[in-house]
Amino acid sequence: MAVSTYTVTGMTCDHCVASVREEIGELSGVREVTVDLPTGLVTVTTDAQVDDADIRAAVEDAGYQLTTT
Repeated sequence: MAVSTYTVTGMTCDHCVASVREEIGELSGVREVTVDLPTGLVTVTTDAQVDDADIRAAVEDAGYQLTTT
């Protein structure tokens, strides 16, 4: 199991959080996604290694921007 933390910008409400959590959660191997709205920190727990590019794409599909990995 691996845990990775990212910073996402553009989230302003609980709907934003849910969108990011849902998009990342659909990726293969993702077990849990935790989003902290005030800080923009997104913690992803996976069963297997997930490519950062896939995380970035999921965040962008939700309408937000991944600023750090």
